[in-house]
Amino acid sequence: MSAPDSKMNRISLAHLGALEREAFVDALTGIFEHSPWVAERAWAARPFSSLEALAQAMERSMWEADPKEQMTLIRAHPELAGRAAIAGELTPESTREQAGARLDACSPEEFARLQALNAAYNTRFGFPFILAVSGLDRTQIIARFEERLHNEVPAEFAEALSQIARIARLRLPQRVID
Repeated sequence: MSAPDSKMNRISLAHLGALEREAFVDALTGIFEHSPWVAERAWAARPFSSLEALAQAMERSMWEADPKEQMTLIRAHPELAGRAAIAGELTPESTREQAGARLDACSPEEFARLQALNAAYNTRFGFPFILAVSGLDRTQIIARFEERLHNEVPAEFAEALSQIARIARLRLPQRVID
C-alpha cells in the first residue's frame, strides 16, 4: 500500500481504497462542499480501478440522493463573490477556485452586478448559483449567470447538480493520485 503524497497532501488511489470509511471520508473532505455523505456513500463501491471510477461513484451518490439531500448539497455551496467570500469564510477549495477566476479582484461595477445577480438568482430559484468557474473569466461568469436566470426551476436544479459534479471532478485530482 502506498503512502499519502505529503508534498502535495495527495493520497494514492490504492491507499484511499484501503481506508476505513471514516478515514476515506476525511481524505475526500471538500470534494463535495460541506457534504461528507457523498464520499461516505461512495466508499461502498471500493475498490476503484481508476480516478474516473471514483468520480463516477461519488457522482452516483449525488444523483441517487433524494431531492431534499440534493437541495442541501446545492445550498452548501457559497455564492460567487458573495457574503462568505467577503467574510473570508470560504472553504480552501472555493477560495482557490474563486481567486483563480479573479472574483477576488472584481471592479466595483462587477461586484455590484454579481451581488444583484446572486440576489435575483436566490429569489428565483431558492438556492445559490453554482458554476465551475475554472477556466472562466469574470465576464464569462456574469454572462452565464445572466443566461441561467432564464431557466425553469427543474432545469436549473439539474444544472446546479451538474456543475457540482464538474467542480468535484476538478477537485478530485488535486487530492487523489490515480
